[in-house]
Amino acid sequence: MVEIAQYLDPQLVCFANAKTRDDALKTLVDLAHTQGRLDDKDAFFNALINREEIVTTGIGMGVAIPHAKLPSYDNFFIAVGVLTEGVDWKALDSAPVRLIFMIGGPDDKQTEYLQILSGLTSVLKDEERRINMLTAQSPEALVELLNEP
Repeated sequence: MVEIAQYLDPQLVCFANAKTRDDALKTLVDLAHTQGRLDDKDAFFNALINREEIVTTGIGMGVAIPHAKLPSYDNFFIAVGVLTEGVDWKALDSAPVRLIFMIGGPDDKQTEYLQILSGLTSVLKDEERRINMLTAQSPEALVELLNEP
């Protein structure tokens, strides 16, 4: 199993006051772009929206895992957003989303992508950890919570 710690970076964590799904995605895309993870933020944002139109990435429990895989990327990254208020993501359980884990990376490494997704969902099944993420006081504290065994 892949350790998600290698894909996490406190510089890719933000606390945001987005009011809609698209605003939240734009915030994370802008952050990833500012941190040098995205070459073409518009193409990446459009890929995220296209993916959402296929089926929601709101997995339930107040969590969404939007993702886009494009041929121009060599490595995966995870940008994390913690929202002050929940937004409608058309999640599977209809609950508003406050925790967003945006995955970006290459389109030719499906196995690695599935391992990242599996590792992330395993971590997020822990309700206490999710609650602690919502009250984390810093990006470093949030990454530390995600890296706990």
